Amino acid sequence: MTLQPVNDFTQQHSYPEFSLKAVFFDMDGVLFDSMPAHAEAWVRAIRNIGMPFSHYEAYMHEGRTGSGTINGIFQRELGRNATKEEMDAIYQHKSEEFRDLSETIPMPFADNLLNKIKAKGLDIVLVTGSGQASLLDNLEVYYPGIFSQDKMVTAFDVKYGKPNPEPYLMGLQKAGVKPWEAVVVENAPLGVQSAKGAGIFTIAINTGILEDDVLIDAGANIVLSGMEELYNQWDSLFNF
Repeated sequence: MTLQPVNDFTQQHSYPEFSLKAVFFDMDGVLFDSMPAHAEAWVRAIRNIGMPFSHYEAYMHEGRTGSGTINGIFQRELGRNATKEEMDAIYQHKSEEFRDLSETIPMPFADNLLNKIKAKGLDIVLVTGSGQASLLDNLEVYYPGIFSQDKMVTAFDVKYGKPNPEPYLMGLQKAGVKPWEAVVVENAPLGVQSAKGAGIFTIAINTGILEDDVLIDAGANIVLSGMEELYNQWDSLFNF
């Protein structure tokens, strides 16, 4: 891997230069291997109310806020948004299923990459559609000293959420950087779309069940097989 993808991106956007100052990380499927449990929890919660929903669809919805996922399903099946009561009941069921199913598993090589990036003096920002308190609390347990509250964007902070560019635009604001001064690490097509909409160079790591083409079509500048490959390629990609 060379600097060519970065150079092509910079020219394509007519940016003045590429000067990396901050790296934005999604959480589920990037920092924690939590998507299989999320997908199963969503499938159980949605099928419980008599609506069809598959694991593949759960992965395609990854990155949305819970309300966005539920309303998307209700619009598809019933032509309307869920009521607050329906929303609360479904999301509570999903959260309970997730707690029963989940085992906190940090993504292999995530800690290596995070510590490498921190050692370079770059800012590290969390941008997640998740509001799962158990995972957010585990950030400090598994990645101590890496993430700070003032540089986190979660489901509680946004109005629209991914695939809208709002989360990554907010991340740029919190980091105090321009789009050409940041890189996004994502694993979900909706997250890639969000990052692309914010004009940020986006690396997709395919840690789920989707095809690489889904991430490419969403706008990823590079697709890699996982955090280990990204860790191994980081220096050559950004020429540090």
